[in-house]
Amino acid sequence: MAFLSVNINKVATLRNSRGKDTPNLIAMTKTILDLGVKGITVHPRPDERHIKKSDVYELKPFLKDKNIEFNIEGYPTDEFLNLISEVKPLQCTLVPDPPDALTSNAGWDIVRHKKLLTDVINKIKKLNVRTAIFIDPTQFNDDQFNALLEVSPDRVELYTEEFADSFNNEHRKITLKHYSDWAKKIKAKNILINAGHDLNQQNLSLFLSNVPEVDEVSIGHAIFCEALYDGITPTIKNYLSICENS
Repeated sequence: MAFLSVNINKVATLRNSRGKDTPNLIAMTKTILDLGVKGITVHPRPDERHIKKSDVYELKPFLKDKNIEFNIEGYPTDEFLNLISEVKPLQCTLVPDPPDALTSNAGWDIVRHKKLLTDVINKIKKLNVRTAIFIDPTQFNDDQFNALLEVSPDRVELYTEEFADSFNNEHRKITLKHYSDWAKKIKAKNILINAGHDLNQQNLSLFLSNVPEVDEVSIGHAIFCEALYDGITPTIKNYLSICENS
């Protein structure tokens, strides 16, 4: 069974569009948790266009009180690492996109950034925070795999945009095989598997059935887009059902 972590960036984006406090981030998070979700993901950026630093500080005690997994994603700038040091979430997911990127759009080139990732992961582990790094299995190879083992994160997050883009075309089987093969190899080395980006109600079940090594999925954009049509309660419940039955 895959664990569901809901990315609440879009709630903050909607709130920020009017410069006030509607929807209230904590209230919306409580609604999500009351439906049975046990993980919350945020990705604060320097321009605070969605999640703000103040949100992160406010969420920390709220989630800790409810024994909820708190996952903070980001590019490892000094400012981001200081935030991780202060908040100490359960999990920190490192993404390779620079601070001005619209959204995460690639996996790490681990060979090129091996020293950076090794240094950052060692710092984060000393905080007793679980580490994860984005990888793109469709761009992975043995050199990247060997570098991954040297970097030694607790988990990887499979960047799933390539799978989502191939879902309705003839490349789906080939793409899924990349994810399946690398997930097996990575998990065999005791590195656990997360996944995220463009996963939705249409494609999630197929992905999890073909990559059963996945321990956790992080989903946000699709959840809130689908909830515009169907409502947040049935949308979240359906995602939980898909994860439970995977």
